Amino acid sequence: MKILRLFVVAGALLTGLPAWAQMPHDAIYMPKNSACIAGMYGQSTWNEYWEGSLKRANFNIGTHTTQSAMLMPAIGLSNRVNLILSLPYVWTKTSAGNLMGQRGFQDLSGWLKIRLAEHKGLSLHGVVGGSLPASRYVPDFLPMSIGLGARTVTSRLLVNYTHPRTGLYLTAQGSYNWRSNIRVDRDSYYANERLHQTNEVQVPNGYDAAVRVGVLRQKWQTEVFAERMANLSGDDIRRNDMPFPTNNMQATTVGWYGKLQPRHIGVNARVGYVVNGRNMGQATSYTVGLLYQIGGL
Repeated sequence: MKILRLFVVAGALLTGLPAWAQMPHDAIYMPKNSACIAGMYGQSTWNEYWEGSLKRANFNIGTHTTQSAMLMPAIGLSNRVNLILSLPYVWTKTSAGNLMGQRGFQDLSGWLKIRLAEHKGLSLHGVVGGSLPASRYVPDFLPMSIGLGARTVTSRLLVNYTHPRTGLYLTAQGSYNWRSNIRVDRDSYYANERLHQTNEVQVPNGYDAAVRVGVLRQKWQTEVFAERMANLSGDDIRRNDMPFPTNNMQATTVGWYGKLQPRHIGVNARVGYVVNGRNMGQATSYTVGLLYQIGGL
């Protein structure tokens, strides 16, 4: 927090700087000795979900809502290497029934993004990152849980082409996500069609992939995207049962992202809709953020 306060004080003294804002899944970099701090609010809602491949509603919970507030600093260690951190505070609720919503800090995450090669607008990037739970939340109370409680390691390759004059770009990426086992507050559980006499749960590993098409200019950015995430193993939600961390969760999401950052202060927004899934809710989500550019750290 002392470092964060230093960033904010230093940023208040700087005006008229060119501005950047970047994420772990794009080809945008903060220059060396600069940073961008993003404060973001997000909300996701659904009233239908997939129980395995069966799409259904559950009137006992009505509409499920997940909200989050997150701080995400992106720091330029060099012009080719950036460090990105995030810590979301998450809370859940339903419009019907008596399930209690959960709230708390979810997972502390960090990524190193590296520009590996570039030639005439074409570039290759590598991202490695990980996360660990930031609080003692309950992971096996889905869909009210705020996270799965697993430690994770992520590796990602990203290819980007940006037209030098127009800023039109195409980005494709693929990631592998390793997840640790977790421990739950029960002596046994049923998963993968058998009873497990242990409190240790194997959370499935997974992958994600995405394609993005957009335009990036000095002061603004807009894109449309399609994303796919899926576990590599796992079981389905049993009929009329609650979800569990062993479930094979899958989702295909389409949406739009935009950013306006004329100088050191900017805003961004993201809208997504799950068009197909498995063991997940058919969610509509949005995120809005405030960006602050800092240079000369």
